[in-house]
Amino acid sequence: MGSICILRYYLFFWFLVFFFLMAGFLLAEASPSFGFKNFDKNSKFLDSQIAFYGDAMIDGNGSFVKMTQSWNYSAGRVMYKIPIKQLERNGGRKASFGSYFSFSLSSENGDGLVFVMLPNGFSSGGYNGKLFGLSNELIEKKNRAFFAVEIDTKFDAELGDLNNNHIGINVGSLVSVKVSNASDVKLSLSSGKKLQCWIDYEASSKRIEVRISKAGEKRPVYPLLSCPIDLSGMFKNEEVFIGLSSSNANSNQICKLYSWSFKLRQVPYWMHSHPLDPETVSKDAQPVMIQPKRDCALKVLTALILGTACGALGAYMVMFVWSIFFTKKPVAPEEYMVKPVMYDYNKVKALAVDKSDEACNNKA
Repeated sequence: MGSICILRYYLFFWFLVFFFLMAGFLLAEASPSFGFKNFDKNSKFLDSQIAFYGDAMIDGNGSFVKMTQSWNYSAGRVMYKIPIKQLERNGGRKASFGSYFSFSLSSENGDGLVFVMLPNGFSSGGYNGKLFGLSNELIEKKNRAFFAVEIDTKFDAELGDLNNNHIGINVGSLVSVKVSNASDVKLSLSSGKKLQCWIDYEASSKRIEVRISKAGEKRPVYPLLSCPIDLSGMFKNEEVFIGLSSSNANSNQICKLYSWSFKLRQVPYWMHSHPLDPETVSKDAQPVMIQPKRDCALKVLTALILGTACGALGAYMVMFVWSIFFTKKPVAPEEYMVKPVMYDYNKVKALAVDKSDEACNNKA
């Protein structure tokens, strides 16, 4: 019996070792993510995670960031300080991401707002209040990889803009590889009203999708803009910084950022598709219809298998711990356990004696 108890504790010890090793591994592989519902100045997390450049400053008692001010050629940028190193991992693991932010743009004819992914070593200055607040050095180096989703409220023929109310995807240049008209979903980007935007990149299909709606509305089912692009192939193992940037050019447009969140998630190496070169995508190409993903059933099956395995492991752990700490053990060794003894039953006859007769007998 003693050897069995020792074996139980031994197995339980190695189970704990395995559990903590797996927990450490998962923490090491944890993907960076953050979320700001507002921009409270007293938040230590905000100060340690977010950097402000140019004219960007917290306003409204922390309810928003004022990206541009009311003077001409104002520009500001908000950047996440921690670089992302996981767009291309060893072993072929790639990363998908999703970002959400709410904002407003006043009615003046400014550049608008842009979500950017910039390579390590980007310049935090050197811009003159136009081109979304991106540095001239970055834009002039056409071979330098950078990615952007522009919310454009100014028509610029030199950049091939569709109009002054469009969304575009830029790869290494401010000339968009794909654009969509925001008027198609009955939105005015520079109405001064609060809007919300979702940007999602799926590494398995190498596709970027952009959705936009008024504040308070549900996330649209269909994207306003969709484009094939291989971001992991573009940046490879290079560190990437993410942020939001704005400028008003020769106007008084004010851009406000109310909230911002970002989540990076890893994709298994076996989920892949052939890369598509963004340079081959024509500006005038017809919108691509999103087809149901073939790997949907496989994802569901994988989730079911993992869920069942985790549930079984959890149940086994609970039963194992219960058997160790709560199961009653016999006081005596099993080889000397007390056996039941059979007793004979004998009838006992009781004779009732009258107390008065007993008293008379005593007197006599």
